[in-house]
Amino acid sequence: MVSKNQIKLITSLQQKKYRIANKLFFAEGVKGIQELLDSDFVLEHLYTTQNDFDAVSMEKKTIVSESDLKKLTALATPNSCLAVFKMPPEKPIIETGLIVVLDSIRDPGNLGTILRLCDWYGIQQVLCSKETVDVYNPKVVQATMGSVARVNINYIDLNAFVATTKLPVFGTFMDGTNIYKSVLPKEGIIIMGNEANGISTELEKLVTSRLAIPRFGNLQKTESLNVATATAIFLSEFRRG
Repeated sequence: MVSKNQIKLITSLQQKKYRIANKLFFAEGVKGIQELLDSDFVLEHLYTTQNDFDAVSMEKKTIVSESDLKKLTALATPNSCLAVFKMPPEKPIIETGLIVVLDSIRDPGNLGTILRLCDWYGIQQVLCSKETVDVYNPKVVQATMGSVARVNINYIDLNAFVATTKLPVFGTFMDGTNIYKSVLPKEGIIIMGNEANGISTELEKLVTSRLAIPRFGNLQKTESLNVATATAIFLSEFRRG
């Protein structure tokens, strides 16, 4: 049985201000929850319709009905489980290797997918502008499928950081140099811009190498690639060298 206070708290965590106030967020689905349980994230409480997650003590686990789970979920079609975790403090920035910088990414699905891609390609550090969607938004957490636990994510003043870095700074532009014909380093900063407006004017001035994914279509009328798709191509090319 889920109490009214528990329902009120968990549903409030769909909003950033309440996540920050309570220092809590939630994840849904067996795979995503298990990934977080296997990480250093701290479980607050687990709600499940099945008698599963044997490693979780009954003190931190409540068996609920499907109707109760529907009162908690952020999904149109609920999974069989939902878990509330404590929001961890930000860790120090890792200033080596490839760093992905996200300039005002607003779509939760895009951010979640980009974090999965970074996890896949071994990118340890992602830096987000303060205008980028919150990583603990339920839709972002869902889209990461657990990768949120394996990538270091910081929200910072991007202009200040990029202005002082000693790493080469790569920006993604429609009019940049063909990435398929570029020699790419093992270390550097890759800036991905906002879905509608691209990289901000201030950050653009700090870019040392402008790169582009060329269009191959005969009509050349495709306006742009989805930012997560573009990130996949850029990370693949950087890893290929």
